[in-house]
Amino acid sequence: MHRIAVDIGGTFTDCVLMDEATGAVTLHKLLTTPDDPSDAVLAGVDALLKAGGVDIADISTLVHGTTLVTNALIERKGSRTGMLVTAGMRDILDIGRERRYDLFDLRLAYPQPVVPRSLRREIGERIGFDGTRGEALDAKAVVVAARDLVEGEGIEALAICFLNSYANDAHEQEAARLVREALPDLLVSTSAEVFPYVREYERWTTATMNAYVQPLVNRYIAHIDERLAGIGFGGQFYIMTSSGGMVTQATARRFPIRLLESGPAAGALMSAHHGKVGGIDNLLSFDMGGTTAKGALVRDGRALRKYELEVARVHEFKAGSGLPAKAPVIDMIEIGAGGGSIAAVDERGVIGVGPRSAGAKPGPACYGRGGTEPTLTDANLVLGYYDAASFLGGKMGLDLAAARAAIDKRVAGPLGIETLRAAWGIHEAVNESVASAFRIHASERAFDYRRSSMVAFGGSGPAHAVRIAGKLNVPRVVLPPGAGVMSALGLLRSPFSFEVARSQRTRLDTLDPAAYAEAFAAMERNARGILADAGISGKDVAIERRLDMRYEGQGYELEVAAGATPDGLAEAFGDAYGAVFSSIRLDEPLEIVNWKLEASGPEPMAGRAFRFDRDFVPGSALKGERAAYFPESGVTAVPVLDRYRLRVGAVVEGPAIIEERESTLVIGHGDTATIDQHLNLVVDVRGATAS
Repeated sequence: MHRIAVDIGGTFTDCVLMDEATGAVTLHKLLTTPDDPSDAVLAGVDALLKAGGVDIADISTLVHGTTLVTNALIERKGSRTGMLVTAGMRDILDIGRERRYDLFDLRLAYPQPVVPRSLRREIGERIGFDGTRGEALDAKAVVVAARDLVEGEGIEALAICFLNSYANDAHEQEAARLVREALPDLLVSTSAEVFPYVREYERWTTATMNAYVQPLVNRYIAHIDERLAGIGFGGQFYIMTSSGGMVTQATARRFPIRLLESGPAAGALMSAHHGKVGGIDNLLSFDMGGTTAKGALVRDGRALRKYELEVARVHEFKAGSGLPAKAPVIDMIEIGAGGGSIAAVDERGVIGVGPRSAGAKPGPACYGRGGTEPTLTDANLVLGYYDAASFLGGKMGLDLAAARAAIDKRVAGPLGIETLRAAWGIHEAVNESVASAFRIHASERAFDYRRSSMVAFGGSGPAHAVRIAGKLNVPRVVLPPGAGVMSALGLLRSPFSFEVARSQRTRLDTLDPAAYAEAFAAMERNARGILADAGISGKDVAIERRLDMRYEGQGYELEVAAGATPDGLAEAFGDAYGAVFSSIRLDEPLEIVNWKLEASGPEPMAGRAFRFDRDFVPGSALKGERAAYFPESGVTAVPVLDRYRLRVGAVVEGPAIIEERESTLVIGHGDTATIDQHLNLVVDVRGATAS
């Protein structure tokens, strides 16, 4: 049997076919079809089947990663959504955290809620902070408000967000039942079901975003499923979540907010895998595709995770300038900079690139699909880093003249500089933007990237990775085989998993061991039920427990690992607190704030490597020379090598260009690349030394 992974990005769709018996993989990359993403899915599947000589009946599983949810939130292309909220709390989404995320920046910007104030309706009800019922739910008002929103405002989805529902969700569940009985076609999300955390602003924002994208995700999954069935696919269709685990279609439709970083999460997990195989504990995962760049951190062999992320930061990547979402996710920063990012001269006379993207349609000017605005891909082509005849292995020709014309008109002309210099400005502006975002992301997490390596991948990542690593003083860059489609490869290594979390404040010194065990047992039953829907049960399920703890009276907490009993929690918290605040200790009681549990199934391909036998061909790697621009030497004739023909142990001195079908590596003066025993390209970066 075989498995297929499909990762849809804003510009390209990456596809991988894997033979489950041997691990042999076949790779394919094609332009995304934004009008109907399923067109690219079907075309990619067809190409893989033909290339691998496999019939659709031999495909047991198709795993899918998508940026659909992220893009819908960034571009505000979700469905019209209403909200039922506790009386007196209608403005919580506008008030937010009521703090400035930068005290001295006078240009602060905040994102608008996905549910405008006009689509929020107040409902009489009240649950106390301890879960006790106060004011009864006004059932009649619930139905009247829901009907008004549907019939008068045309909403497709509804978020029900009541105060303190994390402690007792009875009113939210009753309201949802009433709405579903009265309006069975309306999609309903309740805040406690989506993520039952304390702090209503974050919980309600998450619930409204879940509702906002739910109709879109429902239609999307159903459409792809129907088209796959139409070509004879009878296997399982699974979706990747933000935390790096697979889920069934039903779970994805119920919790679409968990798909926020679907594809990128798989890439971060693959970075951790390559670090583990190569004996690298700490690394920076760098993924740049056609629309965005993503950075994630791997510490002690594990990709950092969190239970909150911000979507669409609107002000210089700063924390606090995005929409907060409470959901389990690989901790990463996302930058609107990719191959399709549009370059322009701003009002200051400075080159800016992104976040606006040409996408796959019309795409960069050099694609010859109607695009006229200059993009990063156009700049890289003009600089000589890409070859017009060998892009995507020669399957897609590029128009160099169109790229030059676009850069001349929109950048070089307004600035009064030559085309090549403008192209370098575009390329370097992206490098600086990504490096700046990574510095902020790492510093917020006390991560010293100077002591790490960078794993770079994505269609555009290898062309920029070495230069960005130099700016960060990262000493080594690792580019795995198949780097251009690495997130799709990561989908094939991702196990089924599901995380359950809840807020329940409990003093540690009053914690009853039986109550502790039952709290986790209830969460475990929930998580195991989700995995059981995918056929995973019993000893095949691994359980991991974690707690958010703090000194009583503090505003925020630290995460600690938890065992089957509460023994050792005080010591574990002390160690975690000491790691952040050095030797500081407080003589205050400890309390548990949030309880977390993850259930996961077996890891596919555990202990096995992908085989690229069909791709790697020994022989002379030198393809020829190409004139390319480097700031140290200007336009220089540099060797162009075929990665598939580089033998283990081969050494390439920069400047040079190394091509594979899905991506292109650019190494500069003084950089040295080596093929290691795992077929990784390992680049020692000039001037960067481990501190």
